[in-house]
Amino acid sequence: MVLTFVLVVVTLGGYAYYRSIFADIPILPPVEAGSRPPETGALNVLLVGSDSREGDNKKYGAKSQGLGERTDTIMVLHISPDRDKATMISFPRDTMVMIPQCRSRTGTMLAGGLRQINSAFNDGGINCTVRTLESLTNIKINHIVKVDFTGFKGIVDALGGIEICLPKAVNDPKAKLVLSAGKHVVKGEQALGYVRTRYALGDGSDLGRIQRQQVFLTKVLDKITDGGLLTDPAKLNAFLRAGVKAVSLDSELAQPDRMLEIARSVQGLTAKELKGITVPVEAYPADKNRVQLKQPDARNFFEAVRSDVNVTPPSAAAKPKVENGQVRVQVLNGTTELGKAGQVADELADQGFAVVQVGNAAPVATTSIRYAKKDADNGAVYGDAVAARLSKDKRTPVAGKVAPVNPKPYATKVTPLPDGPIVQLVIGADWPGVRVASAIPGSLKDKVVDSTTNPCL
Repeated sequence: MVLTFVLVVVTLGGYAYYRSIFADIPILPPVEAGSRPPETGALNVLLVGSDSREGDNKKYGAKSQGLGERTDTIMVLHISPDRDKATMISFPRDTMVMIPQCRSRTGTMLAGGLRQINSAFNDGGINCTVRTLESLTNIKINHIVKVDFTGFKGIVDALGGIEICLPKAVNDPKAKLVLSAGKHVVKGEQALGYVRTRYALGDGSDLGRIQRQQVFLTKVLDKITDGGLLTDPAKLNAFLRAGVKAVSLDSELAQPDRMLEIARSVQGLTAKELKGITVPVEAYPADKNRVQLKQPDARNFFEAVRSDVNVTPPSAAAKPKVENGQVRVQVLNGTTELGKAGQVADELADQGFAVVQVGNAAPVATTSIRYAKKDADNGAVYGDAVAARLSKDKRTPVAGKVAPVNPKPYATKVTPLPDGPIVQLVIGADWPGVRVASAIPGSLKDKVVDSTTNPCL
């Protein structure tokens, strides 16, 4: 976010004004000297969200466990050496990593060991956080930005709020967020509550919260660069004043010359060039509430960042898009309801699938989607297209035996018949139903709306 500040500062053209704006920014303690990763020409800015209860933040409660501040948000903004791409890399707070030996907030030495990644900030402050990230990634942190609750609210308010959309009503007393389903422009406490809430939205995980934070920050950057802020002197001044109250910076970044140097190098970046990625993680065996880095994906990911090649981790790579008409489907009735396979086949055919056969199967409790083992390369992708059309939940396609008990031809509406793998849908007693297509006219006629009516679709 500090990089968005310098983007707008360039448009002011007033160096004296610039110096006055940034003169009173709080300075963070320097990182201890020692062995650090080499420079690569990229710009890496560490962003941490602080829950400090000092000053205006006292209303959020007392200090926790005697600590002055903690963090649930750890991100690294990576800008390529040629300054044409930006990646916001998020580290889940629950990730178990090796914390190196570093000094505590009181100056005593903390022993290294396996702990949650956010304990580096909680126990050792910014210095220990930087040392942990650098030892973990071998990526040098060039600059540091810290944002607290009150400062975050001030930034959003100065922008006039940010539009969000809630798929369901939210009532989260811990995050102080109470909103109905649908679209809202959030400011102040509502904006802070939206990026802080965890259990009231999505799957309740920190990974889900990270995704919301990344999207929210992208919308902030978009509103700064494309929302008319740069051409409105009054709004621009209010935003800059709010921005400097929101952040603490490392001593080098707070220098006017360094700020302007960065500003000139990144002034062409917009929200379209900003990509949000979470480091590859997997479940931590010893504690279901924790995660660990997924290897070798994490090592490859960090190497890609250092090398400035495509930084999308393999596990997050986009799957090829499959249209409904490319998928051949067999529908089997594994329930006691007569004619169920034909009914479901009709519903899928109406949505463009190439239904080729219907039949009966032995009664089963659970609905499943299968594809032949010989189609392992792309069977799951085609199966996902069918799974996406199930109401309420989405079944994971699995490789297995694709063989109806008594198949009958189905008069498919798709011609010519596609060549892709055959996907078999076995209807079980828990059959969730087929999501229906909306009757929206015009260019949106193919948009699909869940039968539970998600207002954000």
